[in-house]
Amino acid sequence: MYGPALANAPQRAIVSHMRETAVVHIIDDDESTRAVLDSLLRSVGLDARPHESVDAFLTAKKPDAPGCLILDVRMPRISGLDFQTQLSELGICLPVVLMSGHGDIPMSVRGMKAGAVDFLVKPFRAQDMLDAVAAAITRDEARRNADGEKRSLRDRFATLSPREQQVMELVVAGKMNKQVAGDLGLSEVTVKIHRGSAMRKMNARTLADLVRMAEALKPPR
Repeated sequence: MYGPALANAPQRAIVSHMRETAVVHIIDDDESTRAVLDSLLRSVGLDARPHESVDAFLTAKKPDAPGCLILDVRMPRISGLDFQTQLSELGICLPVVLMSGHGDIPMSVRGMKAGAVDFLVKPFRAQDMLDAVAAAITRDEARRNADGEKRSLRDRFATLSPREQQVMELVVAGKMNKQVAGDLGLSEVTVKIHRGSAMRKMNARTLADLVRMAEALKPPR
């Protein structure tokens, strides 16, 4: 299944920077492949979750933890490449490491274009798989951190009064206090008060900070 590098690979060092809670889901219809990957991943302290099919993965409990998905390309009923394209529709954000015993260039290109972290051809080296998993988990941790920051921004924005939200939206659009006052029918002093309050609640030290926060709050296009 994988080459002789397993015996010599400094496995624990490869993923020592990861959280111990990282979960790696393995989807492969071949029992021996699942067993080998399960053993390899657990040997470096990762929580391996083998699944014999896509359906088994979809019905399994998925911990709220950083992780990734190791996905075999050739499986019954649905190919790994086809399932990869469905992940976002299913609300599954796990980064994917693809593997195949019959890999070719078109398959690799398709998988990478769809966002796969890596495409490994069996038999793969243990080191290559661990490196791919490490990269995938690092990507997922970055996504989770970004999502957490965005949730925090939304929560802080929700604490603003409707008027403070209006003032913030106009200010980050580049309008001066006098212009905002004219648009909202307020005095310039009142606008300054609302602006200062909005910045405090948003934890924005400068106008540039407030503008970046407003951009982050916009829905994706």
